[in-house]
Amino acid sequence: MRETLLEAIRRKEISVAVIGLGYVGLPVACKFAQAGFEVIGIERNAEKVAQVRQGLLPIGGREPGLAELLLEAVRAGRLRAETDYAACRPARAILIAVETPVDESTHRPAYTALRTALESLGPHLARGTLVVVESTIAPGTMAGLVRPLLERASGLQAGDIFLAHCPERVTPGKLLHNLEHMPRVVGGMTPEATTLAVELYRHIVRADLDAADALTAEIVKTAENAYRDVQIAFANEVALLCESLGADVWRVRELVNKCPYRDMHLPGAGVGGHCLPKDPWLLLANAPADFRPRLIPAARAVNEGMPLHMAELVVEGLRKAGKDVRGARVAILGYAFLENSDDTRNSPSAVLVDRLRELGAEVVIHDPYVPGYQGDLGERLQGCDAAVVMVRHEEYLRLDPGELAARLNPPPVVVDGRHVFPAGAARWIYLGVGGPKTNP
Repeated sequence: MRETLLEAIRRKEISVAVIGLGYVGLPVACKFAQAGFEVIGIERNAEKVAQVRQGLLPIGGREPGLAELLLEAVRAGRLRAETDYAACRPARAILIAVETPVDESTHRPAYTALRTALESLGPHLARGTLVVVESTIAPGTMAGLVRPLLERASGLQAGDIFLAHCPERVTPGKLLHNLEHMPRVVGGMTPEATTLAVELYRHIVRADLDAADALTAEIVKTAENAYRDVQIAFANEVALLCESLGADVWRVRELVNKCPYRDMHLPGAGVGGHCLPKDPWLLLANAPADFRPRLIPAARAVNEGMPLHMAELVVEGLRKAGKDVRGARVAILGYAFLENSDDTRNSPSAVLVDRLRELGAEVVIHDPYVPGYQGDLGERLQGCDAAVVMVRHEEYLRLDPGELAARLNPPPVVVDGRHVFPAGAARWIYLGVGGPKTNP
């Protein structure tokens, strides 16, 4: 069974099903179609399915090459989208790329989408099929949830299917590039599953495919994102220290990084997206009861506090301008979590907006990529008492500081969470994360 499937994968004589056509699944589906496979995309969102069937990209923001690749795959008949899991029946390689959030209060994995996908796939799963989970999951999930649930739903045993975990490493704005050029960890529940999955991904990945077991792959993905979260938290804490001492964190960072083997990350207004806010919790989710994590929860607390710190800077800036935050009109520049993207998942801006409204401010939001917040930036700024830069969109980088200040009610207040403007670039009250505070 293994050898037959292996040869079919090499010859591209199998159909590939991709469950979930979001930021992860859609680029994967397009790349396998480009490689010459027949691809079936399964997506519960009927509107998104309709868009994909027309060759229209349902993802906003700048994604170089993806719209063209999707249109080409659909026109060539190599990619089709369905809502019915029955379409998976002819597929002999099935990739699962659904969301795996954590509960906000308990920080425990919320695998509703993953469970639904496995339960819906089970009745249509054929013996001898390779099933790969690309979604990021807590260590132990393949053995403790995926395998037993798929066995129950399908009526098959572990030896009847090949299970592997190959966690994605994509980033909005670089989806195709990362998919093709980033190394991947391929962790099978058995050596046979690992071999099959490596052979499959060779068709679309030019970088290293590192063979491992499933548990190792689970730990690697969650650990690499927890590592980045901790590094950002360190930068943020140094920024807060610099603010309190009257120093400039950007100059501090520049000089720190001149020392060999130092790489201080960028401080900022908060950490968002679907990965960094949750993956540290996923890493810890199945740790034994006697394991007491200290560093990772502390880093999460620092990063979660940054949007609230931005609100404190707004209050301070308005106070310097002789105004109260209650009744003030505040413009938020950027609502996505990442520059030049429409992805609002776990956006720090959402936390800031909620806090400012709690304080009684009137909030105006602008984002050139997020539907509902697009429009003329100048009109949004007009009549506002303060502007808060939350995202480093290219449109904001092109802003003339003097024109920005002129749009705001005097004295203009600018709170910069992404180091977009130099403090003395205009006559304004300027407060930036980790930076000196200026008055006009």
